[in-house]
Amino acid sequence: MTSALRFRQKLSYGVADTAFSLTSTILGVYFAIFLTDVIGVRPGIAALAFFIGKTWDYFNDPIIGHISDRTRSKWGRRRPFLLFGALPYALAFVMLWSKAPFQGDFGIAIYYAVAYILYDTFASFVYMPYFALTPELTDDYDERTTLTSFRMFFSIFGSLVAFILPTMITGEVAPQNAGRFVLMAAIFAAVSVACLLWTFFGTRENPDNMALEEPTLKESLRAAVKNRPFIFGAVIYLFTWVAVGMLETALMYYVKYVVQREPQSDLIMGSIFVTAILVLPLWNWMSRKFNKRLAYVIGIGFWAVVQVALIFTTTATPLGLIFALCVLAGIGVSAAHVLPWAIIPDAIEVDQLATGNRHEGMFYSLITLANKIAQSIAIPLMLLVLDVTGYQANSSVQSVAAVNGIRLVVGPIPAAMLLCGIAFALTYPLNRESYNQVKENIRLAKEHPTGGTAP
Repeated sequence: MTSALRFRQKLSYGVADTAFSLTSTILGVYFAIFLTDVIGVRPGIAALAFFIGKTWDYFNDPIIGHISDRTRSKWGRRRPFLLFGALPYALAFVMLWSKAPFQGDFGIAIYYAVAYILYDTFASFVYMPYFALTPELTDDYDERTTLTSFRMFFSIFGSLVAFILPTMITGEVAPQNAGRFVLMAAIFAAVSVACLLWTFFGTRENPDNMALEEPTLKESLRAAVKNRPFIFGAVIYLFTWVAVGMLETALMYYVKYVVQREPQSDLIMGSIFVTAILVLPLWNWMSRKFNKRLAYVIGIGFWAVVQVALIFTTTATPLGLIFALCVLAGIGVSAAHVLPWAIIPDAIEVDQLATGNRHEGMFYSLITLANKIAQSIAIPLMLLVLDVTGYQANSSVQSVAAVNGIRLVVGPIPAAMLLCGIAFALTYPLNRESYNQVKENIRLAKEHPTGGTAP
């Protein structure tokens, strides 16, 4: 496999993450408040729709990941999914933002749960093989971090756009603007299709992997469970993105009701993600200067401190201080986007050394599955906190209990998740030197097939 990739190849690979970032961020930031403040359902009912929809992915992700491992086509193992899954993915996203054709809480909850199931199915169909493309394109330890940085540039850029532009299309988050939410969804769905097709036509997979034996489901699961670096990487990713998911969902509530700066919400969101984009080269440099594990510990530890500081803000906090805290948070957000994803691909070669095969699709599906299991609990839990603490949709004044509940899911809980990620990163068993040794052992095993030992 050619380790060094041209700029055009990195650009073509990274651009597809714009699609996933746009849709997932819009869902994370606006869907809960869309259900409560536009459709008009109670937070507890919205939590039910989330839980049912997300639970489906417990089964969906591993199946699609395994199918992509076994796929053999003239386009490769992963790219065909981008070509054939783009349009259904876009249509399912639009369905989520259409007004339910049913009356009553139960009917509305079922409609949005079904819509979420369809969206997650087609989303998995395209993003699972896409994530598994990273180790297909290069086997170099540092080049993978660079490739991930390209991808995360588009991911963070997509998040920035998704935080700022939707409200410019929809206007106020209120029932009279329900039709504008459908328009917003259609625009972003069309952009997503274009990005996925760009990546399909602009990348090429390693043809050597097409000759590998098609693994069984049992073999793929066994390979993942026995791969120690993968298990650690998955847990690091899990804790990091549980925090990210909770913050995405809670941030609009925080801006609207805790600091009461909704008119400046686009600027507040923008300051986080512009900063995250600008400091991407910092994490790439730190990973090369030291290693991915140390860079993660520094970046995520810094972010955890900032999140705790946010709970002390009030409506009297100067806007300048809020912007300063958001800029500091953006530094950590950048690390969260790059480093967990850069750590994961290195376990693929450990798998190849141990089993003689590669199970990228299964590995990536289990990582995102773990994230979705956590989010299927964390996001409904956040909505239930609002329900229990007396949150009133579109009320200009919330109770002290409701405001404190929002503070809880913005500050201490995400910070605790980030600290758990750091604890696992400190004991992560693979660094640059040990990874390069794994690659050398694979080379020797091909020349002199006597087996190898994985770390």
